[in-house]
Order: sequence, then structure tokens, then C-alpha cells
Amino acid sequence: MKTISLKIDDSIFGETEKLLALIKKPRTRYINEALDNYNRLQKRLLIEKKLMKESGLVEEESMAVLKEFERLDDEG
Repeated sequence: MKTISLKIDDSIFGETEKLLALIKKPRTRYINEALDNYNRLQKRLLIEKKLMKESGLVEEESMAVLKEFERLDDEG
């Protein structure tokens, strides 16, 4: 395990301490779980961004193919 030092806004710290008292979970465990959840969210957002970009590229190609089929259909 790594040790880090970080500065937390007073309001976030206060809210976190209240929640920790209610759920009876160690602060370190809570922060580790929060970071893990945030990391998974960021990975999903990166994948979504990549898929949107690739979808745009596929859309352009699909439209070109559709136009070609329509042109062939009009000729036939």
C-alpha cells in the first residue's frame, strides 16, 4: 500500500466524517473505495468517448455505402 497526503475541502471532509460515523467504516477503506469507483467511472467515460468517435467514423462510411447502393438501385 502507498501512503499519500492530500488536502480536502472542509465541507467535503465534514460530510465524509458524518457518513463514516453512520456507516462505521474506516476512513482509509472509504477513500480507497471512492477512488476505485471514480477510476471505473473515468474508464467508462473514456470508452464512451472513444466509441462516439469511432461511431462517427463508421457513420461516414455507412452513408457513403448507402449512397452507392441507392445509385446502383436507380441505375437498375
